[in-house]
Amino acid sequence: MKIYREDSLSNFEFWSGAKDRASVLTDDDFDAIETILDDLYPDGMSETEINDLFWFEEDTIAQWLGFDNFEALERDHNGEDGEDDEDDEDDEDEE
Repeated sequence: MKIYREDSLSNFEFWSGAKDRASVLTDDDFDAIETILDDLYPDGMSETEINDLFWFEEDTIAQWLGFDNFEALERDHNGEDGEDDEDDEDDEDEE
């Protein structure tokens, strides 16, 4: 039996690897992703489809949010600068 319900992504209970990925996202991120998914899947998605998207398609989600990949999104959301910037600063100190 399939049971579909309308709910917000920010209330969704992710599991396995998707849970880790979702924990990085903000409410604004979930709102943006939800808008995209509403357009792509007007008939909705199953819980497994949603979870699998977050677990296995993390770079797609990051790109929807304006990042090159999920690692860049994580660095941004954790307040970290790009790793290349740190390497450049170390090179300048050596000179």
